[in-house]
Amino acid sequence: MEKPIDKLVGIYFEDIPYSDKAVQVQENITEKLNSEYEKLIKDKPYGEAFEEIVSMYGTFSNMLELAGYSAKEVKDLSSGEKAKDLKTVKKEMWRQRRRIYGISFFLAAAFAELLWFIYDLLAAPRDAFFVFGYMLLLAAGAFCLYKRFMRYEREHQTEKYQTEAFKYLHSLSDKYAKRRLNTIALTFAVITIFVLSELRFYFLGSSKFAELVENFFANIILIEIPIYLLIKNILMQKMFFWKCKLPKEALYRRHRIGITVFSGIYWLSANIITIISGQLIHYSINLILLLGSLFALLVLIYNITLRKSFTYKNIVINKKRIAVFMSAVIIFSGYSLLQRDTWYTQPYINSIPVVEHNNHQISYNEENGVYTITSSEQNFKILHLTDIHLGGSLYSYSKDLKALKACYALIEYTKPDFVIVTGDLCFPLGIMSMSLNNSTPVHQFAAFMRNIGIPWAFTYGNHDTEGLATLSSKELNDVYKSLSYKTSGNLLYPYVQPDISGRNNQLIELRNSDGSLNNALFLIDSNAYTGEGINVYDYIHDDQVDWYADEVKRLSEQEGHTINSLVFFHIPIQQYRTAYELYEAGSDEVKYFFGKNGEKMIDKVCCSDYPSSLFDRMLELGSTTGVFCGHDHYNNMSLEYKGIRLTYGMSIDYLAMPGIEDDEEQRGGELITLHPDGSWDLEQIPLKTIME
Repeated sequence: MEKPIDKLVGIYFEDIPYSDKAVQVQENITEKLNSEYEKLIKDKPYGEAFEEIVSMYGTFSNMLELAGYSAKEVKDLSSGEKAKDLKTVKKEMWRQRRRIYGISFFLAAAFAELLWFIYDLLAAPRDAFFVFGYMLLLAAGAFCLYKRFMRYEREHQTEKYQTEAFKYLHSLSDKYAKRRLNTIALTFAVITIFVLSELRFYFLGSSKFAELVENFFANIILIEIPIYLLIKNILMQKMFFWKCKLPKEALYRRHRIGITVFSGIYWLSANIITIISGQLIHYSINLILLLGSLFALLVLIYNITLRKSFTYKNIVINKKRIAVFMSAVIIFSGYSLLQRDTWYTQPYINSIPVVEHNNHQISYNEENGVYTITSSEQNFKILHLTDIHLGGSLYSYSKDLKALKACYALIEYTKPDFVIVTGDLCFPLGIMSMSLNNSTPVHQFAAFMRNIGIPWAFTYGNHDTEGLATLSSKELNDVYKSLSYKTSGNLLYPYVQPDISGRNNQLIELRNSDGSLNNALFLIDSNAYTGEGINVYDYIHDDQVDWYADEVKRLSEQEGHTINSLVFFHIPIQQYRTAYELYEAGSDEVKYFFGKNGEKMIDKVCCSDYPSSLFDRMLELGSTTGVFCGHDHYNNMSLEYKGIRLTYGMSIDYLAMPGIEDDEEQRGGELITLHPDGSWDLEQIPLKTIME
């Protein structure tokens, strides 16, 4: 707490321009008045003693006279001539701060080069010369800036500052005194964690020395950043100290020593504990993170409590800054939470029994990425599923469980030879699924199908690789390859793909037992969004259509006749809309088989606004007799248009559409039964009919 004498003297010095002389005078007056006050309180109560001090020395001139200062000195002290205003000070400080930024950058970079130099001196002496030269160049740059910085400080040592300017310097002095101490703690924490974790992997792991060195220097920026901050904050604190000394510089020095010693002992102990417990704890990095969090908490407590003992003012609570900081923490934490791998449905997946099914010969062509299934039976059954929409979060757990159980019920009921999923297996759409993770749902569904044992394949939908999802299309492609046939024995995802548009386009040949081609199954990526706005859907591009046509021609030439083929994708092509509108108008140009279109969210048929040439090429080639898609969750109609049957898959989704969890009519799958001559039958399998 501020003493009454100190407060009294401070009132008189509030309007006096700040200078080293003013500080010295204030300190001398305070010392003299405190001495008089100490004498009086020996015989009188504190209040009476203070009143007597005020009556005897209550004027500024009396205080100055007590301290031995002349009238001329008082006049010089009070004069505001040549006292710098706030605008001037800010301008000059910004110039000096830029020099400090440069000095800090050059020195931090030079430190990194010094480490390189030491390593090269031992391992590659020829390279050491060039590294040493670069290090000297960086050090020279820092030295030049430091000379200019110090020249300015020496030239402006005895200046006066107006009240607002001095308050500004006070606040910056407090800020950088705190930052210097915090950076000492940060430097110890970061460097110790980084260096010792690298050494621990080397000594306790299987890393070679070359790998240790490569990894160390690849991540050396983790050392450069705290060193840069430490140098910057040391120079900043010194600069403001030279202009307005801290109230208790000796105490501040002791705090610097204290936090340095504490940080060193803490992190040495932390790493000893981690090494000792390394044999007991599988993931010792978690212990380091826990110790790091505890250290950060201790530093925060220190800032709130002990820091006030050497600064002009105690920590100021800035509500706006706290609100911004907390918002950033919440956003970052929420984003991290939405990206987390979660395995809530795994116990159910682990309990899934194998579904009885036929065994067929499956081969893979390493050159063109084509799988061939040779049927061991007369008829071959394909179960078409779509829009499963697994969220993979705690929020979506119950709905994910329902989706998996629905899939199992359909598979167990139909006992297909093959399952094709036409997109939107996962739903990484943030607040709608409380997840941005499109990795875990894929791993879980792959495990689900692996336990069932039936071969399956997959086309991408618009939600599988959303913009904010944890995995990009390339990364998810790598995941599917890691889970594919060579690993799982039942996921037919190609390791080699055609160089055309889309995330995956594949051909699967279905052959009869005599080797003749029954049907070519084309799984084509209908892509996701054009990027021109929200829900502006993409389409099947011309190079994809050309690839389809080339494969049809190749197989037709190989087989000696126009082959039969089926096509699967996610987003409907525009002919789905045309056929539906003709059906609604009662036209005989379309033939109705089953189902209804009940979509009501946007349009009855949510196809792309861009036309695809796929349907016209299908008509031209005369190969494809059936097309299957998903995307529109409430649509499940099957219509034939111009000799090609266009079928919507019944959706599985319990998550993506508002209220869809409670709807039942649209949920199910389609069973395609292929006969030896390539003809096929189609049966719609509503889920509610097999769950009753």
